[in-house]
Amino acid sequence: MFQNSLFIGVDPTAGRKPFLYIALDENLSIMQKGSGDMSETLTFIANQQNCTVAVCSPYQPNQKLMENEEIRHKVIPPLKPGRWVNYRLCEVILRRHRIRIIPTPAKEQDCPSWMQKGFHFYRQLIKMGFQRYPAESATKIFIEIYPHAAYTILLGYHPLAKQTLEGRLQRQLLLYEKNIRIPDPMRFFEEVTRYKVLRGNFPMDIVLLPTELDTLIAAYCAWLTTHNPASISLIGDPNEGQILIPAREMKSRY
Repeated sequence: MFQNSLFIGVDPTAGRKPFLYIALDENLSIMQKGSGDMSETLTFIANQQNCTVAVCSPYQPNQKLMENEEIRHKVIPPLKPGRWVNYRLCEVILRRHRIRIIPTPAKEQDCPSWMQKGFHFYRQLIKMGFQRYPAESATKIFIEIYPHAAYTILLGYHPLAKQTLEGRLQRQLLLYEKNIRIPDPMRFFEEVTRYKVLRGNFPMDIVLLPTELDTLIAAYCAWLTTHNPASISLIGDPNEGQILIPAREMKSRY
């Protein structure tokens, strides 16, 4: 059923062009990379027979679950009264493990534009026949990914800032060691010479952009759903939106 499947990461926050997508095959090779508007991204996805799409955006606004005391009591460690009421449950769980995340407001109009684009993108996927993970026997699946959490959990500690060169190299090395077919970032140091440094000529073509790194970790998490489902888990409430993380259990804090 999963023969010739693609595992597609989508980042609706990818700078000037609002969407970036990267598709990995079963061998973790990059089969397609593109950027453009939502319709262009959806057109590419619509042409795939078997695919899992991992989106770097919340599934929907928070459903005010954190106002429910029964749900709040399930969070460990316990929540103080009146705290975290305008978060999704999955976001509270990450924050309790010291993984920072932007909260998703309860009203769609109060959400930043990139979140609203993400909501619309999910709705279009559903219209195209996609189902939320896990969906047994489905050939078109979508999941929500939070790249910063995925990198933090795989590293075991907070990564360096993704806008910095060292943060980009760190993330790219992690992906490279997960056997994703991308340039070895250690080549960057091999290419740096005294002459090049003096001329300000750094081999930046070796280093992936922050948005590419976010999109790739999303595609990798999509790949795990098929090739190593024992290494992943979902956090949050399915009625509100769950984030897939690349671990069965999280450390108590990062």
